[in-house]
Amino acid sequence: MKNFTIYLFILFFLLVNKMIGQETFENKAKAIAVSIEKITTEEKAALKKEIDEVNSQLIEGTISKEEAEKKKKSFAEIRARNIENRTAIEQDKLQELVQEKVDGKIDYKKERGGTVILLGGSNDSIRANQTEINIPSMKVYEGKEAKVKRESKRTTSQFVFAAGLNSTMVDGKLQDSNYSFIGSHFYEWGFTFNSRILADNNLLHAKYGLSLMYNNLRPTDNRSFVVNGAVTELVTNPINLKESRFRNVYLVVPVHLEFDFSKDGNYEGKSYFRTHKGFRLGVGGYTGINVKSKQILKYEDNDYKTTQKTKGDFNTNNFIYGLSAYIGYKETSLYLKYDLNPIFQDNPVKENNISLGIRFDFN
Repeated sequence: MKNFTIYLFILFFLLVNKMIGQETFENKAKAIAVSIEKITTEEKAALKKEIDEVNSQLIEGTISKEEAEKKKKSFAEIRARNIENRTAIEQDKLQELVQEKVDGKIDYKKERGGTVILLGGSNDSIRANQTEINIPSMKVYEGKEAKVKRESKRTTSQFVFAAGLNSTMVDGKLQDSNYSFIGSHFYEWGFTFNSRILADNNLLHAKYGLSLMYNNLRPTDNRSFVVNGAVTELVTNPINLKESRFRNVYLVVPVHLEFDFSKDGNYEGKSYFRTHKGFRLGVGGYTGINVKSKQILKYEDNDYKTTQKTKGDFNTNNFIYGLSAYIGYKETSLYLKYDLNPIFQDNPVKENNISLGIRFDFN
């Protein structure tokens, strides 16, 4: 999760930096005008200082009136040439800028539109010339028309994040006595594609993608997992544990049939299909591989706080497959997933992971 947070901050910085770097014709022209005014002000200030020095010399009698006038005239000519030469460079920039606009090399349609940064949800009221940076979905929309065009495509993409409670089931019974109900949790994040199945109907969608699942179990009663040959047992630890946590990380391919009851959108009098704007129901499953198993034990040893992290296969299954479903409104859903194969390969008691939580599909 730490690396994932870092990646999100990097992405946020890149998106914002990109939008800050986009200047309109008006802003560029204004910057050049300000530069020309600054040059003129600097040169006039320098000339005033030089003339004041000449006047001081005249008052002190170190130069004659004729010499003073000659010096003033010389300084004025030098400063005038400086203004002419320095502003000529800026005028060339302005001429080049105007030519770029005439040639159509730069799109300046977004002038005065402004930029909106969204940290969650979506913005249906984006204006025609406004730019929207949607951080959760990792998308940038260049105005209302561009957003409608992308949202109305038959296949769209989403960033998915889910989190909630995690436990196991044995013979249909929840093992809440073996694992802390509140302390055991799961995370999932990834990317999905959402494809409308029928060309002229927006109800049915195929949703598929790639995700990382983090399933955490916190054993109760000061217990931890110990590998005993081909069997992995949950036993009482001789040390007084402050924390005992067992984590499995999976790379999975989720596939769902999604029923999307979003109402059609309307833009310039024309209706178009859109998704994640109403109630949604998804049913399907997932399959993947185990990429990491790790046990974390925290305890105090002679007043020293100790964290022990053990990585290995712990006799876990290398593959995972299961069923999942979600129901919700817009991007937020109640999410349930259940592994059809047990966590451990050869344990006499078959424990299957089950998770319940909240899921976000940022479209």
